[in-house]
Amino acid sequence: MPFIIGLFAFTLIPIIASFALSFTNYDILSTPKFAGLDNFIRMFTQDPVFWKSFGVTFFYAVVSVPLKLIMALMVAMFFQRSSKATSVYRAVYYLPSIMGGSVAVAVLWRRMFASDGVINSVLQQFGIACDTGWLSGTKTAIWTLIILSVWQFGSSMLVFLAGLKQIPVTLYEAAKVDGCSRVKQFFKITLPMLTPIIFFNLIQQTINAFMAFTQSYVITGGKPLNSTLFYTVYMYQRSFQYSEMGYGSAMAWFMLIVVAFLTIMIFRSSNSWVYRASEEE
Repeated sequence: MPFIIGLFAFTLIPIIASFALSFTNYDILSTPKFAGLDNFIRMFTQDPVFWKSFGVTFFYAVVSVPLKLIMALMVAMFFQRSSKATSVYRAVYYLPSIMGGSVAVAVLWRRMFASDGVINSVLQQFGIACDTGWLSGTKTAIWTLIILSVWQFGSSMLVFLAGLKQIPVTLYEAAKVDGCSRVKQFFKITLPMLTPIIFFNLIQQTINAFMAFTQSYVITGGKPLNSTLFYTVYMYQRSFQYSEMGYGSAMAWFMLIVVAFLTIMIFRSSNSWVYRASEEE
């Protein structure tokens, strides 16, 4: 019963309410007024910031997700061999995934990439004269958020690690007998056998990337010149700062459709690159 109550109160009812509000003009305080498709027409044809925020979010997802999966796989393969300290190292590397979305880490990240922050200090120690304001440049600010996302690879790493342990050792033994190098073993055995895990992580991290909020809101506030304005942050601004809840609801449903479309495309493409042992049998 608690689960059913929570499902209806915090999931189903808000979803239905947001769908209804997307066709209205609603400022939170007064009664919603039916507006038809006005919010969607305005969103697509009259709001350049909408397209700017969508483009920033799309770029962030396209770049950060592959980099995060590559980093997670590299670390997982490094920890594949068990030792006495392996469990400690796994916990340490997993911590960023737990803490990375917090406001405290976002504030710390903002200080690190300030003109007088740790990053510039470290570069100066290596003889590189650098006083760059990483968060104030339109070309560099988004990369600070991407680096933060890649740093949070812990959850994907653990999934990859579990997948690596499921690969039969006999495959590697047979490959060694045939004279295969480690590189060939990775591309011929490890990578194909991990494709179901890659597929799972790809879906999860793509959805998370389009839902990113704290990084942009706390670290940059969408600045400079909206170069780091995530879609969710702009949706929040329209909904609560400008009291345009109807417009914000329309934005939310557009993003839902986009994420659903991308998820379907990834699922359809999986037939050509995801290895399934059951199909071979």
